[in-house]
Amino acid sequence: MSLKNTKTKTTSHSKYNINYHIVFCPKYRHNIFKDELGYELSKCFKVIFHCYSYALIEQEIMPDHVHLFISAPPTVAPVDIVKKLKSVSANEIFKGFPKLKQSKFWSSGLWSRGYYIDTAGTVSSETIQKYIQNQKNV
Repeated sequence: MSLKNTKTKTTSHSKYNINYHIVFCPKYRHNIFKDELGYELSKCFKVIFHCYSYALIEQEIMPDHVHLFISAPPTVAPVDIVKKLKSVSANEIFKGFPKLKQSKFWSSGLWSRGYYIDTAGTVSSETIQKYIQNQKNV
């Protein structure tokens, strides 16, 4: 995975480069994100990223799951990012495709409860550990 599209960003009191790889699935792992539904989900995510100041680095919408690689400010907890992505996208998808809720999800939510999240930056864990260990030697 190349981090060439990531860069240091700033808030009023910090500099950061926080990147998250997020994966989540629709309930029952339904293969629904094809063609028009996949396209609409992609558009929905882009609106969410813009509204909440998340930066999209990479995205892949598979028929039965979603991969997102995003950057977010340090003031936002990763769990809140996932909650926002899932809740807003579910509302928008069900609004645009009302029959989907009845036919596939039996009036329940769009997304499964679980998710995967990992962090990525521009340096490895080993580099950071060595840097910290060598601070007294400088």
